[in-house]
Order: sequence, then C-alpha cells, then structure tokens
Amino acid sequence: MKPRVNIISLGCFKNLVDTERLLAMLAAKGFDARISENPAEKSDAVIINTCGFIGDAKEESINTILAAAEAKKRRKTGKIMVFGCLSERYARELPAELPEVDSWHGKFDWHEIVRELSGLEADPASPERIITTPPHQAYVKIAEGCDRFCAFCAIPIITGRMHSRTPDDIEAEVRSLVGRGVKEFNILAQDLTSYGRDLPGRKYMLARLIDRLADIEGVEWLRLHYAYPADFQTDVLEVMAARPNVCSYLDIALQHISDPVLANMRRHIDGARTRDLIAEMRRLVPELHLRTTLMVGFPGEGDKEFDELMDFVRETRFERMGAFAYCEEEDTYAAKNFRDATPDEVKQARLDALMAVQEEISADIQAAKVGRELRVIVDREDPEFYIGRTEWDSPEVDPEVLISKEKELKPGDFANVLITDSTAFDLLAKPL
Repeated sequence: MKPRVNIISLGCFKNLVDTERLLAMLAAKGFDARISENPAEKSDAVIINTCGFIGDAKEESINTILAAAEAKKRRKTGKIMVFGCLSERYARELPAELPEVDSWHGKFDWHEIVRELSGLEADPASPERIITTPPHQAYVKIAEGCDRFCAFCAIPIITGRMHSRTPDDIEAEVRSLVGRGVKEFNILAQDLTSYGRDLPGRKYMLARLIDRLADIEGVEWLRLHYAYPADFQTDVLEVMAARPNVCSYLDIALQHISDPVLANMRRHIDGARTRDLIAEMRRLVPELHLRTTLMVGFPGEGDKEFDELMDFVRETRFERMGAFAYCEEEDTYAAKNFRDATPDEVKQARLDALMAVQEEISADIQAAKVGRELRVIVDREDPEFYIGRTEWDSPEVDPEVLISKEKELKPGDFANVLITDSTAFDLLAKPL
C-alpha cells in the first residue's frame, strides 16, 4: 500500500493553493496524499500548513500541532511536519517550544518536505495541483508577498516582498484547470492592485491579465480577491464591465475611513480619496458588489473616529463586509510605535455595533433581489435544497442561494433561478 500522508491546511485560501501543490508533489512520488481536518486521522505522516497572521490563527495552528503530537503518542500517526506562515515567522523559537514536531519548514519549502519523506527530488516550479475544492471551482494565486508595509500587518514579515507570476505561467495553469473541469476561478494575491509592478517593465498589469484569462474558452467566472485601495487602477473595472465572465465583484480591504486612523495605519490613502474611489467603481460597474474588511480599535481610533466609521458603513452600504478588532502583532510598525490602549471590551462593543449595522444593510440588499432572475452555480445538494451562489458570492465567505428541488440540478451546473425570498444574508430561489 502507498504510504498515507495527511495535510491539514489552516488559514487563508492562498495557503490552500500551497497545500494543493504539495499534495500533487507527494502523489507524484507515490504517496497517498490527502487533505484532512483531523490531526488524529490515521496516517504515516501528518503535515500541517500553518497560519501566523493574527493571534487567533496562531493559536489554532499551535493547538493543531499539539493535537497531532497527542495522536503521535497514541501511534495514530507517524511523522509530524510543519510548514507555512507560522513556522516561517517563528523558525527559531518553535522547535524548542514544540519538540514533538519531527521537522519544521518555511512557507515555500515544499521540495524539502518531499525530499525528506521520499528521498527524491521534487520540481518546486511545477504548477500541478490536486484540487481540494469542489471540482468546478479553484483558487489561482497570481502573486505572493506585499510591498505595502501597513502598520498593523505581518504579511511582509512572513512572505517577503511582492513577487508576481508571469502572465504566461498563470494562463497555462488556468488552461490546465479548465481541462480538468474547473469553471469558476477566484483570483488571489495579497495585493492584486500591484500585480506586475515587479515584472520587467514594472507596469500595473492586472487588467491585461484578467482580460487575457477571460478569453480562455471554458472560463465561466473570474472573481477578484484582494485589491488594495491606494494606487488602484480602474482599467480592471472597465474589463469587468466589458467581459461577462468577469464577475461584478471586488474584494478590497479598506480597513477604516478616518484620516488620522488611516495615517497611523500607513495606508497611503485618505478618507476623501477612498470615497471617490468607491464612487468611481460603482459608476463603471453599476451592479458591482464590494466586499471589504474593516478594523476597529486601532491606535488613534477614539469615539469620534469610530462614529465616522459607522457613518461610512451606513452611507456606503457595502454588499459584503467583514470586520475584526485590532490585535497587536509583534515586530510590526504599530507594535513598535503605538500603544494598544483601547480595552478589549470597547473593541468588542464597537465590532458588535458595526456588524449589527451591516446585517441590516445586507438584509435590505438581499431583499431587493427578490423577484429577479439570476444565474447561479450549484455547489452541492442537501436534503431540502440545492445550494448555489451568484456571481456576487465567493465560496465559503459570502451568502448562498437555496434552490428548491423542482428541477434536477447537479453540482457544477449553472442554472437560471427566480429569487423568491431572502434572509439577512441568503437568498431563496426556484429553478427556471
């Protein structure tokens, strides 16, 4: 029998892409490599792809390692190997703290993991992946790293500077995935806005890349995560408006609207330019659904600044919004230069208030879709409904469409549906 290797992938979808590449490398060397959510699942080795972005993610990574160590004591698994953001960030400290782990690897040391397990060399440049999402959808990472150095963010510390893949390389991967039945592509980078600025010519290339990918036969949907507001190039919105298979959707983390807070965050944009950018986005793509992330409790945010943020959310009416409370990250500019003076209970109260406003906005936006005919992709079936999404809904993070079973549908199908009702987040529909 082939040796069984389980990989537990924690954190973001960019990490998942790395896990899928490692799965393919191990399979090519004769391993039964699978993704798993259970560190105690029977295996010859368990590999944990960690997240080290914020405190909660680091805690989840450590707890998963400890659970794997306990499983190893009970002989449920063999080797424990750790890679990803946490081990990249704390390469010196972790081995002494967690001696149960057999080997530690950096975020991009996939070939070393393969060599350690198999004794054979792997091709670290291979784009092949074993897709672990539903077979009709995939994530495509077009760049790694970030040059922005926001005050609160540890990503440049972990991943380093911006490194864009070439358009040829990305196109080849998308064509390969289309050949395997993928129809929906979620395009990822820490900073989509800067894509191409580090390649020869040093130009903003996102619009040209998306236009090129939209030409590929079989690409039904392209969706964009995560843009940066400063220096955002609106030519990508022109492509979005012109190309029916580029979803009218943009994930762009704005973080705040107050000028003093944005300055402390080192976001390189102010509130007025943020509002102007949003207005231009919605002018160019009238049905654009914006997803954003906001932060409460960052140094410099008092009651006045938080009230301004609340007013901004009410006036902008984001179609999709998430928020989180500031948590000081060591070695960042904010940790070195600001005091985290806002009590945790104040941060939580602000977060709750912000999300309560957003829930009302989301309910209104979803209710306005009742009576419309929309195109959806079917993800799965449960006993009562088919579960699908519109072009405005990214997998796992956004609302879903619950489709009545009046007509047989299959996962991966596109279907036209009539929206019959709504909740604060989800839609109900019947097939047409």
